[in-house]
Amino acid sequence: MKVAVIGAGNWGKNLVRNFHGLGALVAVAEVSPDLLKALAVQYPGVSLYQDYRLLLQSEVPAVAITTPVRSHYQMAKEALLAGKDVFVEKPMTLSVREAEELVALAQDHQRILMVGHLLLYQPAVQWIKAYLDSGALGRVHSLHQERLNLGRVRTVENVLWSLGVHDIAVLLYLVGLAPSHVKTTGQRVLQPGVEDDVYLHLEFPRGIQAHLHTSWLWPEKRRRLVVIGSKGMLTYDEVDQTVTLHHKGIGPDLVHRDEGSEVVYQGNGEPLQLELQHFLRAIHDRRSPLSDGASGVQVIRVLEEATQFLSGVSA
Repeated sequence: MKVAVIGAGNWGKNLVRNFHGLGALVAVAEVSPDLLKALAVQYPGVSLYQDYRLLLQSEVPAVAITTPVRSHYQMAKEALLAGKDVFVEKPMTLSVREAEELVALAQDHQRILMVGHLLLYQPAVQWIKAYLDSGALGRVHSLHQERLNLGRVRTVENVLWSLGVHDIAVLLYLVGLAPSHVKTTGQRVLQPGVEDDVYLHLEFPRGIQAHLHTSWLWPEKRRRLVVIGSKGMLTYDEVDQTVTLHHKGIGPDLVHRDEGSEVVYQGNGEPLQLELQHFLRAIHDRRSPLSDGASGVQVIRVLEEATQFLSGVSA
C-alpha cells in the first residue's frame, strides 16, 4: 500500500521516515520550502508538494495528516471527500461535532479512518490489556497515570489536549467502558486561557475510577501507569518499558498483604512502526483499525467534557 504524508515537521518527519522504511511512502506535502529541499535530498523519487490540495488531487490512495491540531478537521475532511483513506494524528479534532462528522464521512465514502493513538500500539499496553481481561488482577478498582515533564508548551490546546490524549485513549481501552462522570482541575501559569497543569478524574460504571495528572511545567520526566486490582497491583513505567506485578494489597479483614513484586513484562517495542504497519494492514484488508474514528470520538468527548468542566470552574 502507498501513503502520502501531509506535514513533515517535528513529528511528521518520523512518519515520513517510518513509511519510507516500510516501502509505502510515495509523496509528502509540506509548506516549508527549507524542509522540502531537505526532503528532496533525503528521499529522492518521492513526490513533493507545497500545497496539500494538489497532493489530494493525485491518485495516492491514503494520507497521513501530521499538521497542527487546528488543521486536522479540515484536512481530514478534504482527504475523505477526495476518496482517500486517512490517518490523522492525535488529537483527532478540537470538538466532538467535528470528530463525529469525520466518522460519518468515512462511513459514507467507505474509507478507513484511523487516529494516531500511539500508546495503544505499545506492546506493554497490549500485554496489560490482555492481563486485565484475563481476570488475573481480579476486579479493577482504579487506574492512575502521570505524564509530566518540563516540555514543549502549546498556545492553542492546553496540556491535557496536548499530552493527555494518549493516556485517555489508553484508559478507555483498558477499562473498555465510557466514563459516567468527568471532573477536572487545572492551573494557568504561563499564559491566559491555557492550562499548564491539569488533574483529570474519571468515574466509570462498576465503581472503577481513573486519575490522570498532566503537566509541561514539571521538574522531572514521569510517564507512569498504576492499576489497582483486588488480587494485586500493576505498575507500568513507560520510560523503562517495564510492567511490574506487585503481589500486595489489603484484604476484607483490613490486613495488609505484601508478597513482593516481579517484573512480568519488559520490552523496547517501536510503537510508531507498529502503528503505521497496523494502518497499512487496515487499508489492505479493509478492516477497521484498533484506534478507529469511533474511538477517536470517545477520546475527544472526554477532552471536551473536561474542558467544559474547567471553564465552569474558572467562570
